[in-house]
Amino acid sequence: MVQPINLIFRYLQNRPWIQVWVYDFIIGFDESKNLVLDDAEEIHSKTKSRKQLGRFMLKGGTITLLQSVSN
Repeated sequence: MVQPINLIFRYLQNRPWIQVWVYDFIIGFDESKNLVLDDAEEIHSKTKSRKQLGRFMLKGGTITLLQSVSN
């Protein structure tokens, strides 16, 4: 099983789009799994409407699922 911190580091290195209730790139993280996200875009699952969010920090304790997605 891959440790979460190793998966986050791999995403940081390869810069794939990830899904964290928003679509964006990881540009940094820390040992608490807080993520700094860049060029974030929220996409409403039902209406497919998009909202640009820019750069922000997501607290590691709020993350329940993180996966790479194709853009």
